[in-house]
Amino acid sequence: MGLKIFMDGQLIEEDQAKVSVFDHGLLYGDGVFEGIRSYNCLVFRLGAHVDRLYRSAEGIRLEIPMTKEEMRMRTIETLKANNIADGYVRTIITRGVGDLGLDPLKCAKPSIIIIAHKISLYPDEFYEKGLKIITAKTRRNSSFALPPTIKSLNYLNNILAKIEATDAGTEEALMLNVEGYVSECTGDNVFMIKNGKLITPLIESGALEGITRRAVMDIAEIKGMKVEEIMMRPEDILSADELFLTGTAAQIVPVIELDGNKIGRGNVGEMTKNLIEDFRVLTKTDGEKYAL
Repeated sequence: MGLKIFMDGQLIEEDQAKVSVFDHGLLYGDGVFEGIRSYNCLVFRLGAHVDRLYRSAEGIRLEIPMTKEEMRMRTIETLKANNIADGYVRTIITRGVGDLGLDPLKCAKPSIIIIAHKISLYPDEFYEKGLKIITAKTRRNSSFALPPTIKSLNYLNNILAKIEATDAGTEEALMLNVEGYVSECTGDNVFMIKNGKLITPLIESGALEGITRRAVMDIAEIKGMKVEEIMMRPEDILSADELFLTGTAAQIVPVIELDGNKIGRGNVGEMTKNLIEDFRVLTKTDGEKYAL
């Protein structure tokens, strides 16, 4: 049997879950989305994800025809309908069906889609030995063109950088903004540790305000680490003691090499290991529980 997909008010079979060719989410990437994790029947920081989804929608003047409380309920309902305890949820809000023009006012009603599926992580070896990444030539979209606070359906900018990573035989690529400052990777936020301090790029540099990013900063502050958000240069990373990426799917994954240059000692650092363990503990308590 296939998955059950929540679509516009009801759960339907996977092979019946289809959008119109006139949906502006398909035609123009006009919509927003969220990626959410569940751990052993606990949806991690579900409220924060739902809040960000609605902020993204407000950023493109898209009114979601559902309350936040109902969105949380429907998310859990979809996980339960697919008997998923540990998985990944993709919530998508499209502008809806319109015509072939750009005008969003001609789209009668937004469409809501919730997909719950098994999660595919990086292989265990990357968490144990660390990633090798490159710097993409593709620059991050300007914040003046598309604010990084909007998690939109148009991910072509990230995809172009991901292609560069694939061509180079690596899993990820570091993206710089148009001024040459570090922004984020194609699907993850960036953190470095230097002299015991946790440092990450400012949101204004073009980085998504990640939920896992915020969780890691919270953990570090509780541990007494100093946390800084800065305009980061690539050379700052090369002088780091440790480097790691964060994201809903990736969680915390260490990086040991950038463009052929070793980070620190070229292995997974102890502070990164400790943050990984602390984050795993957090995922057991910080969220909304459900029963299968």
